[in-house]
Amino acid sequence: MRVLYIDIDTLRPDHLSCYGYLRKTSLNIDRIAAEGARFDYCYATDTPCLPSRAALFTGMFGIHNGVVNHGGVAADLRLEGPQRGFKDHRQHLPDLFRKLGLWTVSVSPFGERHTSMWFYKGFNEMINTGKSGHERADEVVPHALDWISRKGKTDNWLLHVNFWDPHAPYLTPAEYGNPFENQPCEDWLTQDIIDAQRASYGQRCALDPTGCGKAVSPRTPDQIRTPADYRRWIDGYDVGIKYADDHVGKILSALDKQGVLKDTVIIITSDHGENQGELNIYGDHHTADAITPWVPMILHVPGTLKPGVQKGLYYQFDAFASLIELLGGQIPGNWDAKSFAAELKKGKQAGRESLVLSHSAWSCQRSVRFDDYIFIRTYHSGLKNLPDYMLFDLKKDIHETHNLADQRPDLVGRGLMILDQWHTEQMKRSNSESDPMWTVMREGGPYHTRGQLEKYCKWLESLDKVHAEHAKHLREQYGPLERNYDKDN
Repeated sequence: MRVLYIDIDTLRPDHLSCYGYLRKTSLNIDRIAAEGARFDYCYATDTPCLPSRAALFTGMFGIHNGVVNHGGVAADLRLEGPQRGFKDHRQHLPDLFRKLGLWTVSVSPFGERHTSMWFYKGFNEMINTGKSGHERADEVVPHALDWISRKGKTDNWLLHVNFWDPHAPYLTPAEYGNPFENQPCEDWLTQDIIDAQRASYGQRCALDPTGCGKAVSPRTPDQIRTPADYRRWIDGYDVGIKYADDHVGKILSALDKQGVLKDTVIIITSDHGENQGELNIYGDHHTADAITPWVPMILHVPGTLKPGVQKGLYYQFDAFASLIELLGGQIPGNWDAKSFAAELKKGKQAGRESLVLSHSAWSCQRSVRFDDYIFIRTYHSGLKNLPDYMLFDLKKDIHETHNLADQRPDLVGRGLMILDQWHTEQMKRSNSESDPMWTVMREGGPYHTRGQLEKYCKWLESLDKVHAEHAKHLREQYGPLERNYDKDN
């Protein structure tokens, strides 16, 4: 058995042509999707980067493994406690592949990027590409091709390859050009929406999408003023996706030359999606909305998994748990992941009735994905203009432009009930009395906005009177939290 695990950071599904995107961004990924199972509604339980991979690799929600933030106490896995043996006995995803008899290899800088060495647990070989997540595909793929040239023909291996090109700032080489320069893009972001966003506020908003007040890449503007600016911004993102896809093609070609591609299990996914104007967030991943946690999931298991499209709701770790069982492995009893291997093997539709999604690194939110809706509960806005409750009909409004919370109190109530039931059940099963999201709040809020209130308010005040009023509101809302954090530190 051979397994290729393609892990493309910051890749939202609806920007892949195999998911129906109007641009041909992913011809190589499309080829694998046509031969495998494509999951249309697969979500990371916890986002962004560090919480997402912690949940995936441990098989546990962040409320159980403790990792929900990018800094502070909740950026580290909880200690096992007195039951820890000579070795940490918790089984991570790579451990399960090793139990299947595979030699496991990772080509990724992720563990170093987040100082989280648990990421490498279960890998036999770890190749750090050395730029802490700032490497382009042409700097990653040579390591994978070298390994394939030496070991590709051998049996029983898993090769994990981690790409970063869709992650801002968009660093695709200038000589690659812009393959989408004369191609249409989605036109949902009208001038009226942009004007409303510019009158509002929030980190990485239309007024400052790069987060530093200036353009940081030749492929991006310094602000989103018009639909033309947005098109330029989206071109940068889509070019990054296509550049990664081209290099996925190089890996597939190398395996084909070794004569092993047709029998190789292939996984293609991401750690999270990327807001591109939704909720007035550009080129970043700040919320538990319908976009940031949404990931592509493609499983190609020759001779075992029928090609087709899964329309049900899945957590990302459910898809991996299903794959482990399809390959003959077992899921640890302490995992929150659920396997749907039996249904998938028969080509049946499956999935969960609802999902609860969490975010605590840029904002503190939990959301409930059910039917065609997402309900979002905001505990800390991350210095954004976000109400406590949001509800969106994703069948009609995937870009989250019309908040239905006031119009549909029945659905808000349903979302709150599901969230309360989920939280009660997870805390019963927790080995800690503390919900790590509330640890984040006690520390002063999400890592990326903690201690930033006064600096951000002064910037807003420098713009105009309207934004000065926004600053006043933010100080009233989060000033006490910031003062408590300053007092304790």
